Order: sequence, then C-alpha cells, then structure tokens
Amino acid sequence: MASVLTKRALKKKVTAATAKQRMLKLLVCSDAPEQALRYHGFQRIAGVDEVGRGALFGPVVAAAVILPECLEELASAGLKDSKQLTREEREALDIQIRGTALAFSVAEIDSETIDRVNIYQATRMAMRAAVDGLMMAPDHLLIDAMRVDHPCRQTKLIYGDALSLSIAAASVVAKVHRDALMRELDARHPGYGLASHKGYGTPEHRRALAEIGPCALHRRSFAPVRLVDTDAEMEDLVSAELLFEDADLEDAEWA
Repeated sequence: MASVLTKRALKKKVTAATAKQRMLKLLVCSDAPEQALRYHGFQRIAGVDEVGRGALFGPVVAAAVILPECLEELASAGLKDSKQLTREEREALDIQIRGTALAFSVAEIDSETIDRVNIYQATRMAMRAAVDGLMMAPDHLLIDAMRVDHPCRQTKLIYGDALSLSIAAASVVAKVHRDALMRELDARHPGYGLASHKGYGTPEHRRALAEIGPCALHRRSFAPVRLVDTDAEMEDLVSAELLFEDADLEDAEWA
C-alpha cells in the first residue's frame, strides 16, 4: 500500500513539474516589458538574471545586459529562457547578444561566500556586482523574480526570463559563462562529472560525493554535501564538545 502511495506521489510531483514546463513554453518572450518601461521614459534598461543557484558546486553567476531599443533580430533568432535552449542555440545567441548589447557584465560569487552568507544573499550580491560592472549606467533594472540592493529603479518580474528579452539575454550570457567554467573545472576536479551536470545534484554527482567526498569548491552548507563532508562532521563534534565544556564551566561558576 505504501509503495502504491509513493508511486502516486511521485507521479503527481513529475506531473506538476511537467505542467510547469509546459506553462513556461506557452509564455511569449518579447520586448513588451521593455516597451512599457520606455513609455514611462526609461531608456537604459538592464535585464538581470542568475544561474547556478541550486547547484552543489561552484559559484552562482549573474549577468546584466542592456539591449538597444530594437530587438527584432534577437527575437527572430529565438531568444528566450536559456533553460529552453540547447547548448548550440545558447552559444550562438550569446555571441549575438554580446555583439548587439549596449553593455553587458558577468559576475561570480564563490562557494565560500555562498556558505558564509547563504545562497539567497549570494545571488543578490552576484546580481548587484553584475549591474555595477556595466560600462553604461542603467536607469531601470528588469530582474527575474528578485530585487537587489541598488539605487536604480527596478521591476521584479516573475518568470522574467520567459517573458522579457532583456532578462532572457542575461540568462543566456550567465549560463554560457557558467557552463564553460564548469567544463574547465571538470579538468581540475575530475571524478564528479561536472562537465555533464554543471555541478547540480544529479544522481551521478551525489554518487561521486559519497565515493570521493567534496572538494574545496563544493557548497558545504548545502545538505547533500554536508551529509558526506567529514570535515563538517568534525566541526560539529568539536562544537558540541566546546559547548559541553562551556556548560560545565558555567555550572561550576554558578555553584
């Protein structure tokens, strides 16, 4: 009976994920958000997006892109959310975006910082750094589902990478950059399969973590990494011992 319920729950979960992907494919990626902002007087509109937020390894990467007003060529080339494109399509669009953009910037926040401040804050830091790195100051930010600590006016757009060409451009630039970085790091940290899964928690990656343990660039605050991190176990043990000793001292002083 339990196995039947598990299968039904799994089927519902898969169905929900599939339904979301189908819904995203129905959304039209256009310059409508940009045109609405231009109507209100904004001209230098930067699309901002991140990639690698859910990975177990490596940095979170953000990109900011300011595109010209006419986006027909990019729309005709099939620009949309990077997750809905093949590697070949993304890399071709990345070249076109960089050649078309008035300004673009890419920023990384490393795994050590992610562990220190948490992934949400690290993502915001990466987005802020990408915006700050633009050679042209934007007068409005279009951001995929987030807001950043920046004085510039900004709009948080849910499913922005599937609705806005500027955000989609940022998602493509960020993903092409991070994917290339993962292929480079695969050679330096063999055994994990980074070139194929890009640091995400696939079964292949989790098996490698269990077999050879995490390396210096794994996000040790993420549960799948921490569970197999012997250093984390030792830190917890030492912390517990120190806490116990402190408690004894306090009891002694109180007595």
